[in-house]
This record gives sequence, C-alpha cells and structure tokens, in this order.
Amino acid sequence: MSYAIVGFGAVGQALARMFARKGIEVAVASRHPPEALAPQANAIGPTVIPKTLNDALEADIVMLAVLYEQHREVAKAQASWKGKIVIDVMNTLDDLGGVPSSSVVAQALPGAQLVKAFNHLPARVLAEDPAINGGRRVVFLSGDDESATATVAALVEKLGYAPVNLGKIAEGGQLVQARNGIWGPLVFQDLFKKGQ
Repeated sequence: MSYAIVGFGAVGQALARMFARKGIEVAVASRHPPEALAPQANAIGPTVIPKTLNDALEADIVMLAVLYEQHREVAKAQASWKGKIVIDVMNTLDDLGGVPSSSVVAQALPGAQLVKAFNHLPARVLAEDPAINGGRRVVFLSGDDESATATVAALVEKLGYAPVNLGKIAEGGQLVQARNGIWGPLVFQDLFKKGQ
C-alpha cells in the first residue's frame, strides 16, 4: 500500500509525524511546489516525501487534510477516483442542510471509497505519540464501504492507534461531524483504549 497526505498545514504535518514515527513512507503535497514543503518534511523525517499533487494522488490511500473549502479543488486533480481510498480528515461548521460533510466530499470524488477518520483530534494531539500509560489513543472511523473501512482500520493499527468503527457515515459517522454549526459529540474527545 502507498500513502499520501494532501494538505501540509498543522494537521497534515501531524499526520506525517505518525508515519515517520513508524518509519512508513508517505507522500505529502499541497498547493505549494514540493521544494517548498521540503524543509518541514525533512524536519519530520526521511520517510516523508514531498511530491506534486498529481504524483501524490497516485497513492492507494489518500488522506485529505486541506481546509474543507478546498476539497473540490483537490477533487478536480483526478478525472476518476475509482478504486482509491480517501480518508477525510477535514471538518467544517458550514450548514450543509443536515447532510454530513463527508457525504458532500464523497460526491465530489466520484468512485472513491471514503472513510472519515483522524478528524476528531486537534493537530497538537495528533502529533503526539498515541501510546500512553499502557494504552493507545482511539481513532474513530466511519465509512459506507466496509472493506475500505477495514483497510483504514488496519492502517490506524499500524500507526499505533486503536481504531473504533462507528459504522456508516449517515449513522455513527454523525457523531464525529458538525451539523448546523454544532460539533458532533465525539469531536475533540481524546479517548484511550487500555491493553489490547
């Protein structure tokens, strides 16, 4: 499996640290050229590889960590998202008519298997080691494609976290998304799972 993070602000860099901690190669891309990302990428670790957006989107699993307003711009970079797993790390307080933001994002990425994950923790917490006091930090997942959600759960484990599957986006996924300007009840909840 190959991995990419699109968006290299505070959240994108925190995600890159997760991969670097485990020595897993990950491409990083943003609106800026790869050479502009190199200083931060090099500071995080040798497995963090700056690439152009188009090259980064060749990855099997793409983590979208741009501002929510920019997801459509990223979506246009690929004619088809078929067969690609996209992890939606974005949040918005915009009124989307009661529809979860992940559903809006999924519509912009035709063919993608979208899984919501890593969005409920602030960047400074994501940047920390997930192993604490004999436990592991929890990452909530929700997605409408069970195999994609299972693949992302395996990645979450590989990165040292404890995955908790909330089910489909329109069901359990609502717990980690904002609606009508109010954060879902699990957003910003920093939970740990003890032992295995």
